[in-house]
Amino acid sequence: QVHLVESGGGLVQAGGSLRVSCTASARTFNTYPVGWFRQAPGKEREFVAVVSRSGATTDYADFVKGRFIISRDDAKITVFLQMNSLKPEDTAVYYCATTNTYSSRFYAPVRASEFSYWGQGTQVIVSS
Repeated sequence: QVHLVESGGGLVQAGGSLRVSCTASARTFNTYPVGWFRQAPGKEREFVAVVSRSGATTDYADFVKGRFIISRDDAKITVFLQMNSLKPEDTAVYYCATTNTYSSRFYAPVRASEFSYWGQGTQVIVSS
């Protein structure tokens, strides 16, 4: 089992920035693609961003393109989501997820069903 822990959430003003982190329990995490998802109150979980195991491929939901950046730091066994120009509608619990399914360095899934391991989430609240 891969244990994931998100951190870095909090309360920010609209237009501000936050960087949330996803840190894993083992360095094998560095060989897996990692996705960020979010779930707002009363809504279903939705895809936000993903990075392949090597960082060679990234993908983003349309509503965060140009604002959010996903990256990874293998030395820290961590994947980051830098969130800029935050909007009130970005308010949600943000989850990171990964899968240990064998894949190429370009594999970057976007469906929640393609991920097997999830963190507990970190709350992001954006005030207007």
